[in-house]
Amino acid sequence: MLRTFKFYFAIAITIAACFNPVVVSEPIPEPVVKPKNIFLFIGDGMGFAHIAVAEAFTSLSFTQFPVMGMATTRSADSYVTCSAAAATALATGSKTNNGMIALDASGKPLRSMAFDFRDAGYKVGIATTVSIDHATPAAFYANDVSRNNYYSIASQLAPSGFDFFAGEAFLDPREVYEQISQAGYSVVYSKEEFEQVQLSQKLLMSQNSEIWTLADFVSIGIERLDNSQGFFFMAEGGKIDWRAHDNNGEGVVKEMAGFSDAIAVAFEFYKKHPNETLIVVTADHGTGGISLVNNREIAWTTTGHTGEAVPVFAIGAGSEAFAGKMDNTDIPKRILHLR
Repeated sequence: MLRTFKFYFAIAITIAACFNPVVVSEPIPEPVVKPKNIFLFIGDGMGFAHIAVAEAFTSLSFTQFPVMGMATTRSADSYVTCSAAAATALATGSKTNNGMIALDASGKPLRSMAFDFRDAGYKVGIATTVSIDHATPAAFYANDVSRNNYYSIASQLAPSGFDFFAGEAFLDPREVYEQISQAGYSVVYSKEEFEQVQLSQKLLMSQNSEIWTLADFVSIGIERLDNSQGFFFMAEGGKIDWRAHDNNGEGVVKEMAGFSDAIAVAFEFYKKHPNETLIVVTADHGTGGISLVNNREIAWTTTGHTGEAVPVFAIGAGSEAFAGKMDNTDIPKRILHLR
């Protein structure tokens, strides 16, 4: 009886740890080699179960990375985070309330690590499969009290001065494209327009239909960002979350495969520059309560977000810093520590 109690108590403690709002972070190990080129891939809505389900149908490029960890995700005001609060944590290293973009819970602006890289002379790229003013990309270049203030968010893109943006069209564009062009960016909507852009120009790639995949964005971004000083590149698989909200298992597997393909592009770059490159893969939260049952049948428990810890995978220079349990706010802190 005592042995049984201890067994179930250990399971309960393990499960509770995934929801524990207090995370005591371990000291960040000093890297053997510091990375010059840093990729941060965020699978929106991608929990451990999404990976397990996807791997029942296809192979994923990043699950064989040698370093693995887990990150707790709660926001400042909820055990279950939204994408805006989670993106704020991943971009700035600080918690905020659900719905807020790169502001702390009191409304004070927070600084995305992308600006630290920019100011240190790195090139910076932001890419996503959803609109570039959506919550995850927005937290890396904008500050706003609401993730739904799409025009305000989009208006902050050009002042960031980042070198490369790619995603779907703005949700509230008004004159934003003109602002971006006037700031010196080339704005392209088609492959024909892209072919006319010089490599030295800052670039926004905007599409209304899937002309380019996330893997295309990563490939093009690498070509434009690679330089002697180094780069920081955040790329989001944003529609994993959408398909999970819809409880669309086939769609989740498809979006996971596309996300994996994009990471594979970065991995090919890493293989050419193994001592200079770091790839970190994580998620903002889980969505849908997905599981695999009865010989590859997919089951769901909700259409909303879930509060479990999310995976962290890493490879390359400094990747040892991403092993074990951490909070999502630790991820940008550890990346910046490696500069």
